[in-house]
Amino acid sequence: MAINVLLADDHPIVREGLRMILKAQKDIIVTGEASDGREAITLSGERPCDVVIMDIAMPGLNGIEATRAICRNLPKVKVIILSMHDTSEHVYRAFQAGASGYLLKGVAGAEVVMAIRTVMKGNRYLGKGIKDPSHPDLAQAQVKSPLGRLSPREMEVLQLVVEGKTGSEIAKMLSLAETTPDVYRCRIMKKLGISNAASLVKFAIQHGITSLE
Repeated sequence: MAINVLLADDHPIVREGLRMILKAQKDIIVTGEASDGREAITLSGERPCDVVIMDIAMPGLNGIEATRAICRNLPKVKVIILSMHDTSEHVYRAFQAGASGYLLKGVAGAEVVMAIRTVMKGNRYLGKGIKDPSHPDLAQAQVKSPLGRLSPREMEVLQLVVEGKTGSEIAKMLSLAETTPDVYRCRIMKKLGISNAASLVKFAIQHGITSLE
């Protein structure tokens, strides 16, 4: 039986490269492509999907929060993170969100294929240089991470704020009351100990919450 794969990355050239690699495999079918986290969530529910290859730093909704939503709503779907981020914090957050595998960008296409087949067998796949989720360093990274202070909804609002969305736009996108995004923004800044917009943007980029550069 063929493995249905969804590609989620905001760079078309990355998706094209992955699609060509996977197209050469007789047992793998690329059923869709998403350029941001929200689109990945939507397509994973609308099209045949067994595995999502997910980038982390994407606009609108980052890959870790998209992974969390997909794994919560579609528990049979496996998510493999394919990212340039290799910090303990990113790896811990990815597996905590429900990812089944983690690879660094730049790996050979054969390893991506191997990862897909591995997670489809119910096993976890760790690319070269990626520590096991049970490693003490990863747990320690989460303890130290300020992101642990934020709820999933606050993470969503934070990303949209730093990407320049207005309070009205955020309210519409997340189905919130008109004034609620501003309440969230103030709460987020207080939790993070950040007092201005520039520092908030810098924080979001450093922690891979947004692809904004």
